[in-house]
Amino acid sequence: MKPTLQFRLSQHLTLTPQLQQSIRLLQLSTVELNQEIEKMLMENPVLEREDAEDGLTPSTTYSSQDPLVPGTTEAPAAPASESQDAGPDEWQPDFSKTPRTGSDDDEDGDRAFVAPETVSLRQHLNDQLSLTNLPQRDRALIGMLIDAVDDHGYLTQPLEEIALLLPPEADADMEDLGIALRHLQNMEPAGVGARSPSECLLLQIRALMPETDTDTRIAKLATTIVEHHLESLAQRDYSRLRQLTGANDDDLRAAQRLILRLNPHPGSAFSNVETRYVIPDVVVRRIEGIWRASLNPEAMPKLCINRLYASLLSGNRNSTGSMPGQLQEARWLIKNVQQRFDTILRVSQAIIDRQRHFFEHGEVAMRPMVLREIAETLGLHESTISRVTTQKYMATPRGTYELKYFFGSHVATETGGACSATAIRALIKQLVSGEDTKAPLSDSRISQILGQQGIVVARRTIAKYRESLQIPPVNLRKSL
Repeated sequence: MKPTLQFRLSQHLTLTPQLQQSIRLLQLSTVELNQEIEKMLMENPVLEREDAEDGLTPSTTYSSQDPLVPGTTEAPAAPASESQDAGPDEWQPDFSKTPRTGSDDDEDGDRAFVAPETVSLRQHLNDQLSLTNLPQRDRALIGMLIDAVDDHGYLTQPLEEIALLLPPEADADMEDLGIALRHLQNMEPAGVGARSPSECLLLQIRALMPETDTDTRIAKLATTIVEHHLESLAQRDYSRLRQLTGANDDDLRAAQRLILRLNPHPGSAFSNVETRYVIPDVVVRRIEGIWRASLNPEAMPKLCINRLYASLLSGNRNSTGSMPGQLQEARWLIKNVQQRFDTILRVSQAIIDRQRHFFEHGEVAMRPMVLREIAETLGLHESTISRVTTQKYMATPRGTYELKYFFGSHVATETGGACSATAIRALIKQLVSGEDTKAPLSDSRISQILGQQGIVVARRTIAKYRESLQIPPVNLRKSL
C-alpha cells in the first residue's frame, strides 16, 4: 500500500495557559495561594509585593441590594461613605492581632519567633526518672517500661513480652519488672503506666484519696465501680449500680462526679497537636440593615510589577531572553489573583442573599440550597462554584464558616415547603439541650416533636443527624 497524505478538519477545545492558571488558583485555599505566590516571587524577578507603606488595596464591597448580572466578572461596589458610616449595627472583626513582620526601625524586628517546644510524655517520665536515687539496674528496667508507654500513657506491651526482651546479663525476672512498673505508676501524670482504662482510673483515685470520712467512703465507692462495674456506669444503668453496690442516689452522684474528674488519657497533655489557623477570605457585616460581603484585606496578596524591569522592557521592545515572558507571566498572575477574589466575593454575596435569615436568626433559619442555584444566578458553572466554596471561609458575627457550610440537602414539610438538614440539626441540638436528663428524649420522640412542627423526619434520619452532632444515644444521656 502506497503512503498517502490526507487532510482532516476537526474541532477541539484547548485551555490556554492563562485559563489553566486561573482555574488552578481558584481551587486553592488562602494558605496554598500564598505558598504558590511565594514560589512565583522567587522564580520571577519581575513580580514583587507592594510595600506595606503604600497602603492596603481597597477591598471591593457588594450590597445585597445591588443586582448581580449573570455572566459578568464584577459587581457594583458599595459607596465609600456607606462603608465608613456603618451605623450602630455593624460588626467589625478584629484583625489587628494578625502577626506582621517588624519594620526596619524595630530593634526586635529581626528576631524570629520560635514556638516553645512541647515536652513529650517519654521525656517527661525520663526527667522524673533521672531525679530518683534508684540503682542503675532498676532505672534501666523502668526506662524499658517508659519506652513501651504509648502517647496516651498506657503500657502497650505485657510484662511477659518485655521480659523476653531483657538480655541474660540483666538478671531480672517478672517480680523485678512488677516493682519497676509500680515505680512508673507512681510518676506524674497520675494514671501513667496503666494497662487498661480501669487501672488508669484506679491509679488516679488512689492519688486523689481524700482524708475525710465521707469523702473516703465516696472514693471507696468510686473504686468499686471502676474496678468491677465500669461498664454499667458507662451505660448509665443506675438501677443495676444501686443493686450491686448498695449505695443510695446521693453517694452514686458523688462517686460519678469523682470519676468524671479523672482523665482516661493521662498522656494527652503531652501530645504535640498542630494548631491550624484559618484566615477568612470574606467578612460579612450588617450595614444599615443590609448584610454586605467584603474581601478581607489580610487574605489578599498585594502584588505588582517591578517598575525598574518594566521600564527597561518598555524602552527596549526588541529585547530577547526570558524577561519578556516573565513580565507576561507576572501580569497574568496579578490578573488571575484579582479575578479569583472577585469570583469569591460574588459567590459569597449570592450566598448571603439567600441565607440572610441565617445571619438574623442562626442555624434554625438555614434554608436548603444547592450549588446549581448560585451557578444559575451568577451565570457560572457548578464546578466553578464548587471550587470557590471549597476551603474558602467567611467571617460572620456568628462565627467563621466554610462557604460549603451554607449548602445542604432538604427535608419536605407538611405544608409543601422544605427544611434544610442544617436547620434540623440545630433543632435536634436545641431539643437535647433542653431535655430532662432523668428522662431524655429518644430518637422516636424527637421525630414526633419535629412532626408536630410540620417537619417530617424519620427516626433513622434523626439518629444519623444526632451522631453527626456527636450527641450520645438516649441511654448515655440519662443521669440520676
